[in-house]
Amino acid sequence: MACFTFFMNLLGAVTALLAVVYAYFQWNYQYWKRKGVVYLEPSFPFGHFENPLRRTMSIGDNITQVYNKVKENGWKFCGFFTVQSPALMVVDLELTKNVMAKDFQHFMDRQVYVNEKDDPLSAHLFSLGGKKWKNLRTKLTPTFTTGKLKAMFQTLVDCGIVLEKYFEANINNTDPVDIKDILGRFTTDVIGSCAFGLECNSFKDPDSPFRRHGKRVFVFTVFDMLKGIFSLNFPKLAKTLGVCTNSEPVRNFFYKLAQDTVEYREKNKIARNDFVQLLLELKNNNKEISSNGHPGDGTSLTMDEIAAQCFIFFSAGFETSSTTMTFTLFELAAHPDIQDKVREEIESVLGRYDDKITYDSLSELKYMKQVIDEVLRKYPPVPFLTRQCVKDYKLPGEDIIIEEGTAVFISVKGIHYDEEHYENPEEFDPERFTEEKKRERHRFAYLPFGEGPRICIGERFGIMQTKVGLTSILRKFRVKLNKKTKIPLKMDPSSFIESTEGSIWLDVEKL
Repeated sequence: MACFTFFMNLLGAVTALLAVVYAYFQWNYQYWKRKGVVYLEPSFPFGHFENPLRRTMSIGDNITQVYNKVKENGWKFCGFFTVQSPALMVVDLELTKNVMAKDFQHFMDRQVYVNEKDDPLSAHLFSLGGKKWKNLRTKLTPTFTTGKLKAMFQTLVDCGIVLEKYFEANINNTDPVDIKDILGRFTTDVIGSCAFGLECNSFKDPDSPFRRHGKRVFVFTVFDMLKGIFSLNFPKLAKTLGVCTNSEPVRNFFYKLAQDTVEYREKNKIARNDFVQLLLELKNNNKEISSNGHPGDGTSLTMDEIAAQCFIFFSAGFETSSTTMTFTLFELAAHPDIQDKVREEIESVLGRYDDKITYDSLSELKYMKQVIDEVLRKYPPVPFLTRQCVKDYKLPGEDIIIEEGTAVFISVKGIHYDEEHYENPEEFDPERFTEEKKRERHRFAYLPFGEGPRICIGERFGIMQTKVGLTSILRKFRVKLNKKTKIPLKMDPSSFIESTEGSIWLDVEKL
């Protein structure tokens, strides 16, 4: 009897708790209605997102779906919900420009969970906000100047030679190639060398720690997704509970790697032309402690800051460039006439540079750049952007105040596939990116690297890496689609970066 009473009391308590949670969600779901803002009706308990236990599409495609609904209604913006939190979807390009650039002081932060205490790697340039972001951006901007990129360039070329030799030794005309895997090895070697000054040897050891941990960063298990949802909707509670969005093996690997590299170089007085060296120069630039007693607020960098920047430089740099190159070769295989045009340009330009890949020769590959731009339109690596309102903002021409703390979403993929901005958006057409066509188009209709003060700091490095990889392959090899590649391509529901579910298989023949 006592057990039955206990069970009934427990059941009653759980039922009451669920009722309170449900009532709280339903009250939150009236937020935009109370403010007089048009909104899409949410579903309990995930708002406008899919149930992470039964996910059928990537988060990027989920956001694109919301964008399309807003466009169908003819609205410039719309309220929607990320689980229980109200958010604003912006589709009008002028309003997008206001959020990302013109009125940036109101939308300086991203809506990204950061837990510096338990997960120092989370406090990197992409995720930080406010004064910390501004200070760090100022410190790091000089590391991507033309002079610094030229200093790193030979390292990229050396990795390109390894890629070329791998193709020559291992590619034949009968077996299809998992191009996604090969290019992932190439960019792992590039970033490993340019970030840490280490030889990853991914072609000799495809299961190297760099590859294994790097791939893990952007693939989310159901538990990862649930942690992400919880931390974004209840950040203060998540920090109190010590929730970390990076897995422990990833945290330990990259932090120890950065720490060991810094200690070894300082002890042995070693200097290299790579990202760690640039961070070391910043670290040793100023040893002062700020007035609040915390290091790292001046011009120097702390070890935690160095580790976090190395982590984002490696993880984002290897994945975004490898997927961009993968999609480029897929599209070139599907459009042999465009592939031939790219190859003719490579032969013509390199012919003027003794058949060598140089920094200057890459800048002359104009048509290749158009191809890459069109690939980034169709397959933007980061398919949506977020900004967080840091002080109340009145929407221009509207009697509506966006309150501090509200998340604003911009669907990059939605904009890139919007017929208002791109005719026949499903079609692959590099001619969209001639200088004339770019001048005719709204500047904020193309956002693969973001825009405004928070535009991707590594954009030029990423394009340079992509050009080196493509040039190393296409000047000696032709690619064709293999029947093992499933068309139409399906995006991986578990990946944050735009990536295919399964491999892209190509036939490769030596010219």
